[in-house]
Amino acid sequence: MFILEYQWLKTFCTAAETLNFRKASEKLMMSQPSVTVHIRLLEEHLGSALFDRQNNRVTLSEAGKYFLPEAQKLVNSTENTIHKMHAFKQGYRRTWTIAISPLMAETILPYFLRSFMKLQPELEIHIRVEESYLIEGLVDSGEVNIGISALDAQRKGVESISFYEDPILFVMPVDTYDEESGPPIDVKDVLQKNYLFTHHHPVFWDDLLVKLHKQINGVRTMKVTQAHIAKRFIQDDLGVSFLPHSIVRRELLEGKVMQPHFDLFELPTVSTFIIVKKKGDLEKLFIKQISKFYFG
Repeated sequence: MFILEYQWLKTFCTAAETLNFRKASEKLMMSQPSVTVHIRLLEEHLGSALFDRQNNRVTLSEAGKYFLPEAQKLVNSTENTIHKMHAFKQGYRRTWTIAISPLMAETILPYFLRSFMKLQPELEIHIRVEESYLIEGLVDSGEVNIGISALDAQRKGVESISFYEDPILFVMPVDTYDEESGPPIDVKDVLQKNYLFTHHHPVFWDDLLVKLHKQINGVRTMKVTQAHIAKRFIQDDLGVSFLPHSIVRRELLEGKVMQPHFDLFELPTVSTFIIVKKKGDLEKLFIKQISKFYFG
């Protein structure tokens, strides 16, 4: 009986989201008549109509609007309990959540995470990919246990630990001439003739663009907010950019992009921070291991 009532609630929440019983049936992978039956049984059980039905269209009734948040809580609680039991069966005894920016998720975490997971076989790790400006708040609120961010922490009670320094490189598509047979690359000319992909890192772009505009007239910019997309655009010969070395290390080695000599001004170095509020044993181990991984 409990499982059936859970399915009624799940059906109701999905139908409330779609306001279309056919679409709800597709999302739930059940027949449309079954959706109708679940809703009817739930309404009979509650003694209230949850939907207003007019001309083959449904909208939430006042009772439905009132009940929806409570139904969602019950569904989420049940699904979390089921997930915990599945995790327990797989050998996990603790759950730990890491928030990490998209840039860091591609460059920092993959190389380290495997070794950390081997040290903690009973730990189920959840990864939340979030923009850097959100990560400190998630750590502060306790939604995540630890964060890896491109931004230093500002809130009282939240600690940030710089553990990785990454030089910024000027990166362009592979030139048809190699460095020995071709003429030297004029970076001013390259920047004037190509789109410059910007704002895929939260720290250095404003200052860098000011310096660029002092040196070069007519730089055409295009905001591309994800570094891995900017990198792909460069490989496809759509433009150029300034990127952290860690994100283009492999592409430089494989000859998919190139790094011409840039001498207009000194390029910045950016930091990567561990963001933490409560430093328990697991947080301390994580900080120790990731620092050891990158600095020996």
